[in-house]
Amino acid sequence: MLRSLLIANRGEIACRVARTARRLGLRTVAVYSEADRDARHVRACDEAWPIGPAPARDSYLRIDRILDVAKRTGVEAIHPGYGFLSENADFAEACEAAGIVFVGPPASAIRAMGSKSAAKALLEKTRVPLVPGYHGDDQDEAKLQAEAKRIGFPVLIKASAGGGGKGMRIVEHAAVFSGALASAKREAASSFGDDRVLVEKYLIRPRHIEIQVFADGHGNAVYLHERDCSIQRRHQKVLEEAPAPGMTEARRREMGEAAVAAARAVEYRGAGTVEFIAEGERFYFMEMNTRLQVEHPVTEMITGQDLVEWQLRVAAGEPLPLTQAEIPLKGHAMEVRLYAEDPARDFLPQTGTLHHLRFPDATDDVRIDTGVGPGDSIGIHYDPMIAKLVVHAEDRAACARRLAAALGQVEIVGLATNADFLKRLAEHPAFVAGEVDTGFLGRHGTEVIPAETPASDRVVALATLARLQAIGAARAAEAARSADPHSPWAQVSGWRPNEPGLARFPWMDGERAVTVTAHFDSGGYRLDLPGSAVAATIADGNDGRLAVTLDGVATSARVVFVGDEATVFDRDGARRLTLVDPLAGSGLDAAAAGHLMAPMPGKLVQVLVKPGDTVEKGQPLVVLEAMKMEHTVKAPRAGTVAAVRYAAGEQVEEGTALVELAE
Repeated sequence: MLRSLLIANRGEIACRVARTARRLGLRTVAVYSEADRDARHVRACDEAWPIGPAPARDSYLRIDRILDVAKRTGVEAIHPGYGFLSENADFAEACEAAGIVFVGPPASAIRAMGSKSAAKALLEKTRVPLVPGYHGDDQDEAKLQAEAKRIGFPVLIKASAGGGGKGMRIVEHAAVFSGALASAKREAASSFGDDRVLVEKYLIRPRHIEIQVFADGHGNAVYLHERDCSIQRRHQKVLEEAPAPGMTEARRREMGEAAVAAARAVEYRGAGTVEFIAEGERFYFMEMNTRLQVEHPVTEMITGQDLVEWQLRVAAGEPLPLTQAEIPLKGHAMEVRLYAEDPARDFLPQTGTLHHLRFPDATDDVRIDTGVGPGDSIGIHYDPMIAKLVVHAEDRAACARRLAAALGQVEIVGLATNADFLKRLAEHPAFVAGEVDTGFLGRHGTEVIPAETPASDRVVALATLARLQAIGAARAAEAARSADPHSPWAQVSGWRPNEPGLARFPWMDGERAVTVTAHFDSGGYRLDLPGSAVAATIADGNDGRLAVTLDGVATSARVVFVGDEATVFDRDGARRLTLVDPLAGSGLDAAAAGHLMAPMPGKLVQVLVKPGDTVEKGQPLVVLEAMKMEHTVKAPRAGTVAAVRYAAGEQVEEGTALVELAE
């Protein structure tokens, strides 16, 4: 076994690798950018070294700086995690040249599978089935368009050098091929430094099924069953599960053996994932990821194996721990990715501080992999994933119930997240029935995105009672510090001379104004709510929760205040209300006033209109690149473009006015 390890990554995967490495007794070394100086992965290792500014290209992608730290700390091996340099053949070769073990496959295997086009050309000589498409070197637009017509629309344009849905576009017909190609190439170049693409037949209702493979340096190769990753958004995985719904043992063996054949074709070593697209009784090779996958925990849950430990043992020259026949399959597991993104705004990535962060308690069947904690920030430089939530149960139905229950216990304040969206997904009847394919969210997306409905009287009451409790606690503390704590002016009962005991709380529920009047009754309150009046009392809560009775019914919830904004975590999910300062002006909504704002910091890559243009509601106006993805800003209404404030190539901050529509 190795004795020391540098982890050339950040976030939850760096923390996860460190956990196994330290359990095995390895000395661990972290690296960090200036933005990650106080990050959790820095604290998870025995020592941590700075490697540069926040942008990944100046830190986590700097091979020279990482190898310099490796040499200065005397580590034996480097684990690249996933993303960043994990599939960089030059990095693998540089490690080998420096006499450092690269915890991953040989550089030759990375190169062979790193290009989707080259991989498919290689596998055409094997028995691995391939989807019809064009994987050639000629990247001339006319050639690509001709190949698309030969294949037959709809087609899928895919970045040859990467994954994660970046540089990928579905093209329904020839008229939009040119624009889709240009967009895919820009995104591919930005994400992977390589704008080459391939074109494939787009299957209508496919499933995305991937096989976890492992190989050692002694000629052994196995598959650790499959994962179904069909629930996707913008070709990015949202929920992964293992085993795949409806998978027979015969089909599992057929796909597993094809995956092992693909690994053997490139003399693979270590952990890898062979991804297939399946429709009906047929399946086709898509690509091979030459690294550990984000969703590897579901495989660990159903096999009881630590795949990072397998990686470290194989890298140390040991044989695989188990043969194919010895690999177990126990129960069912599901994983979701908790992201800082706003489902109500087309899943726009969010930045901000995690003022409050609580996950369900970890057990043998509930696992949280995260690289952040309360008070940490989600910034613009890296992926906005907050955590992975993984659950295990005896069967798929029980697993879906456990996942929904665990998501109901997630509490995050400070930015919008997809937690409620994921809970609704886990509870959706079609998902529970196993009716999954890559078009699932296209069919059911509006049903699982939380609707913009008015906050219930219950939620408004809970926010008001939490505010009353906070006011009472503050006044009680002030009274305790006063010279005469028994003075009637120090009481917290709402008593006033010649005045009724009441207080008014003006809330904003989105754009809806709600005022609650709280009457101070003996031992409690009467709340005048939008729908009715209720009698309420506040009791002592447990674990920081607010315990109350509403018309005699005892209940509890957590209410978190950040300034005047209250987030109520109740049985129906999270809801935000803002307490209004009656002396503050209401202001104008910028979008309604005709100013189209940048939804987040980024770079303008396209400006599609000019002053004087007439636009329709929903028409794309500009394309913003942020967090390695393109985001289109569309017209909120029909009108005429009065001004365009910035040009393509310029950097803009969140909230910057980009385009102005005439009134």
